[in-house]
Amino acid sequence: MTPDVTIAAAGTASLVQSVDWVAIAPPLIAAAVALVVLLADLFLPPARKPLLGWITLAGLVAALAALVPLRTGSRSTFCLTANPDACSYTVDQFAFVIQALVLGGALLTALLAMKDTEEKLPAGEFWFLLLSSAAGAALLPAARDLATLVVALEVASLPAFALVGLKRGDRLSSEAALKFFLSSVTATAVMLLGVSFVYAATGTLHLTEIATKLADVPGQLGTVAETGVVLTLVGFAFKTAAAPFHFWVPDTYVGAPLPVAAYLSVVGKAVGFSGLILVTVVAFPAYADVWGPALAVLAALTMTIGNAAAVRQAATRAHSAVRLLAWSSVGQAGYLLVPIAAAAYSGDNKVGATVAYALMYAVVNLGAFAVAALVARGKPLNRLTDYRGLYAERPLAALALAFFLLCLAGLPPGIIGLFAKVTVFSAAVDAGLGWLAVVMAVNVVVALYYYLRWTAILFRAPETAEEPETADAPAGEPSAAVGASSGPVAQPVRSRVPAPLAVAVALTATVGVVLSGLPQLALHFASVTLF
Repeated sequence: MTPDVTIAAAGTASLVQSVDWVAIAPPLIAAAVALVVLLADLFLPPARKPLLGWITLAGLVAALAALVPLRTGSRSTFCLTANPDACSYTVDQFAFVIQALVLGGALLTALLAMKDTEEKLPAGEFWFLLLSSAAGAALLPAARDLATLVVALEVASLPAFALVGLKRGDRLSSEAALKFFLSSVTATAVMLLGVSFVYAATGTLHLTEIATKLADVPGQLGTVAETGVVLTLVGFAFKTAAAPFHFWVPDTYVGAPLPVAAYLSVVGKAVGFSGLILVTVVAFPAYADVWGPALAVLAALTMTIGNAAAVRQAATRAHSAVRLLAWSSVGQAGYLLVPIAAAAYSGDNKVGATVAYALMYAVVNLGAFAVAALVARGKPLNRLTDYRGLYAERPLAALALAFFLLCLAGLPPGIIGLFAKVTVFSAAVDAGLGWLAVVMAVNVVVALYYYLRWTAILFRAPETAEEPETADAPAGEPSAAVGASSGPVAQPVRSRVPAPLAVAVALTATVGVVLSGLPQLALHFASVTLF
């Protein structure tokens, strides 16, 4: 071989990137199982469709198991050959924790949906879309360039649009899917414009290189860089349901199947906040004076609007329980924004408080949705008044829901909720954001009202007669009062709880109790650097 050919061969070889298959295994397994489900759906007879749900559960368990080799150290792949430190995919402690959260959330969602896919939802489409979205959600926290970040975000979001509108023939579901789609597309367009401006100013898409080049942007490109940073943050504000970009949340949660609403409230929120943390703390630290105050204001606005709307929910309104959880999730998003804003003032170690709070919120919020799904099986309007006397009818479910609500409120015995809120308060105070800590304290007190009101309803004596629902039921929905006679009212028959749904409630309650017994875990996450 001549010297010229040898040099050419060496140059060609240097362009080949190595792939760490262990590092990319969790999202890859979820995506592969999604394709298996899609193909199996073509050949399985209708009577065998429930098998698809069990394949999905097995795939998500396998994806979670693939995280075990990644629990220590940091692994990167798809790195630039000219600069090995600039990689497109990195599994560090932050990525590991968020991947465990989203895959665990998808697993619990699958348990909630097992019975619905047998009775109401098209099984093949549902499981394929859920796994596809979970694959994108698992990819996002490990993304370390803007292109991979946007692709992962859309892979997680696009299947979610279809999941929301999967209740065929349901007007609320169709409207919810359309509103969710339009708001998300708008967010993506704004974010892509911001990403293009950042690329124009820096000439790179890798987050670590962007951080270096934004610190020394030429004067003529300064305005372009600032505009790109702001537009990128606006796009993620849509994704995280931060006010005033939260308007799609209540209608989407009400119109979506309950398991999908649970999925969006936890996994969808984790995806948005993961992306926001990556672009602010990793890529844009040079512009902390821009995004720090902006996120602090957004946090105050979001928690205030969310809690104020939750307080106003009428107990007799149709779907008021789901609406309350929707507005509660908006308020909780405000709390999650606080440590990210604090990171602009006192370093990236503050984002650990967001991760700690997100872990607590994911467990207890999924548990609350699991109990809501249980109640909805007998009372599809899912009003807050439908929970009256739940303790007399299903004491374990009532105790579990009471525990979840107290965790969200930050009251004992929900110790993990209390400690998670303390970590967020500490992040704000340590960063010198005393005014934001005061706003959060006021909102926590306001939230106590609706969480404790719902908790009290669970233990009240059940009604002796069924209340008319005609006035509360939206057009096209059945009313329990139709056909009521003036004779004695028959007591409702206690239906059997599907095993997967019972497992979901028990699992979330158990994890919540364990976390409350080990509250120092929240303090641990809040005190370490995850990157």
